Amino acid sequence: MFGRKKEEPSAQSVVDQAYAPAPESGAGKGAPTPKRKDQEAARKRPLVPNDRKASKAAERVAIQDQRQKMRQALDTGDERFLPLRDKGPQKRYTRDYVDARFSLGEYLMFGALLFVVISLIIPPTSAGISYVLIGFWIMFLAVFVDVFILSRKLRKRLTEKFGEVERGSIWYGCMRALQFRKLRLPKPQVKRGQYPA
Repeated sequence: MFGRKKEEPSAQSVVDQAYAPAPESGAGKGAPTPKRKDQEAARKRPLVPNDRKASKAAERVAIQDQRQKMRQALDTGDERFLPLRDKGPQKRYTRDYVDARFSLGEYLMFGALLFVVISLIIPPTSAGISYVLIGFWIMFLAVFVDVFILSRKLRKRLTEKFGEVERGSIWYGCMRALQFRKLRLPKPQVKRGQYPA
């Protein structure tokens, strides 16, 4: 009459089910802890692969793929695959700023080459060689002044935009300004006069 229904589970059976051992799945509670030597053996990999030729071929392909991506990044300016020296927002800003301006340093190498050719043509005893030498030193001084002005402007612009100047950014910009525009890597992504905001 009065009493529990037979369909309802007793309180003891509910507790027993809660604390019953879980079915063995190879890991976790209810399974024995694996021995250290078994775990170390599972983690061990040979230092030298079994098939050395296949391993070297795969490594060579991976390196070629990485180099190809880096070459494309130097053409397109893709940040993901650029070399470490060219990565970062400050380096990108520096590149764009230098590429947008006209720099005397671009033509320094051409001036030096012209000086060498003229010094081979003109005899060293003639008075003309002294004028050539003076002209070369004037050009060199003009390039130095131009790079100095660039470094000051670049420091000011980077401080305004980023708050502080990342180490090496000014030197990076000055060295880029001394390269001929078409030979710069990464390639210029802006036109002359198109200064970054």
